[in-house]
Amino acid sequence: MSPIRETRRPVRSSAEVNEQIRALWLRAGGTLSTDQRRVYEALVTEWAEAMRWEIIEAA
Repeated sequence: MSPIRETRRPVRSSAEVNEQIRALWLRAGGTLSTDQRRVYEALVTEWAEAMRWEIIEAA
């Protein structure tokens, strides 16, 4: 048996997270440092989860 994965609705919308992604790239001047890359990857993961929930809710 596989464990049941509890999923919760993201706190922020995909639009909010996308705005943070854009701001990060602007601050970085188009080149991300190692730390900025980690932040970017976390934001993209959060954005994808928010998009998934928005699609489910729209269906």
